[in-house]
Amino acid sequence: MASRRGGERLILAGRVGVNGQVVRVLGTRVDPRRDRVTVDGTPVKTRRKLYLALNKPPGYICSRHDPAKRRTVGDLLPKEWSNLYSVGRLDCDSEGLIFLTNDGEFCLRLTHPRYGIRKKYQVTVEGRVGPKALNQLTLGVVQDGETLTAGKVRLLSANNSRSVLEVELAEGKYREVRRLFQSQGLTVSHLRRTQVGRIKLGDLPVGKWRTLAEPEIKTLVSNSSPDGHVVSDRH
Repeated sequence: MASRRGGERLILAGRVGVNGQVVRVLGTRVDPRRDRVTVDGTPVKTRRKLYLALNKPPGYICSRHDPAKRRTVGDLLPKEWSNLYSVGRLDCDSEGLIFLTNDGEFCLRLTHPRYGIRKKYQVTVEGRVGPKALNQLTLGVVQDGETLTAGKVRLLSANNSRSVLEVELAEGKYREVRRLFQSQGLTVSHLRRTQVGRIKLGDLPVGKWRTLAEPEIKTLVSNSSPDGHVVSDRH
């Protein structure tokens, strides 16, 4: 019906009713399963909440619309899901696991640092990454006045031309993985997010999506249980 601010204006204008009574008090609580909410006498229905896991390909931006006409993650979804937005970001050159939803609380719990949702990345770096650089990444670096820190870093393989590592972060600062390695004079040539919380990318093909199951959603939001029906398709 409206944005949050728009909804407040509707309430203050006396256009919102709950069970036949006009409500003008902001913050009035309702149970959407039992209470009948109307705007100008017309019933308001709750929107079905959706939660998708997408394997984002490189070359796509995490937006539904782009003035520059670049490819977006929205191009990979059915048109009827135009109300979904990405939970956090992966930069255009990166790929891997990203969630999309229309649930603001779910988005907040996965992106706000206070919830500490861990994310894992598989990173390919040009050249050999030595022990000193690995140690510095977990100790933290300061770049452009901002402290960047990797929760864990594990070297998977290395030779003189490239190194492959697994990096775990508790925050999602702008281009944080790339900036961490840049601080050590290292260039990331490939970056793929493989896990968010307990949810792994698994064998989901590049460019494809699947809906999250109820148990998966509950592990992500801890003790919160999102309302709404969750479908279980895969495309």
